[in-house]
Amino acid sequence: MVNRKVSMRIRKVHRYLGVFLGIQFLFWTISGLYFSWTDIDEIHGDHLMKPMGEKHQMQFENLSSPSELVNKPIYSIGIKEINHQPYYWINESELIHARTGIEKENITQEEAKEIANSQMVSGLVVKEIKLLTEVGKHHEYRGKPLPVWEITYDHLDHIKAYVSAADGTFQKVRFRAWRWFDFLWMTHTMDYEGRDDFNNIVLRAFSLLGLITVLSGFVLWFVSSATVRRLFNKSKQQ
Repeated sequence: MVNRKVSMRIRKVHRYLGVFLGIQFLFWTISGLYFSWTDIDEIHGDHLMKPMGEKHQMQFENLSSPSELVNKPIYSIGIKEINHQPYYWINESELIHARTGIEKENITQEEAKEIANSQMVSGLVVKEIKLLTEVGKHHEYRGKPLPVWEITYDHLDHIKAYVSAADGTFQKVRFRAWRWFDFLWMTHTMDYEGRDDFNNIVLRAFSLLGLITVLSGFVLWFVSSATVRRLFNKSKQQ
């Protein structure tokens, strides 16, 4: 049977591991509870967007053929409405007016505001608009196309909408609940750089230490159990 000195060492290891990992386990539990009690569609900001039936979609006629407007190979094409005008989005890099063939260099501030308001629910008041050409690893718009217009609304939830300055695509909406979700997701994945890497070293290390903590608890119970001790002594006497 394990002697008292070894038992005390196991107990000490278990105690210190428990203290060291306890805060992270608490974050895992709190974030897990938050995720299970929240509506992911609401976190995405769907309630801040107009229903599809309320979004006005213009229909255009008498458009020129893209091959007549562009003197280069076309591998991708889409059509977009900007300031009530039709544009071809060519090769994911150029906006060409679908009637005149004139190239549009970028989306203006006013156009970005109109695009955002066409997607967001009515009643929101724009507080500020600024162009972002770069963002940090922890920015709420990280990992998305740049440059982008950031439209901030005067609202208690600090609502922000993002519209691509290149092609006018409405990208994302962010608000207070999403930011809480993002913070808790970071503590859950333990990816403090970009949030979404489940294979990071910190998470792996804490997972292994958590397993060691649980196993040390089982070992501690085994070596300190009076029942196990009696059985061990009885078998030894035999």
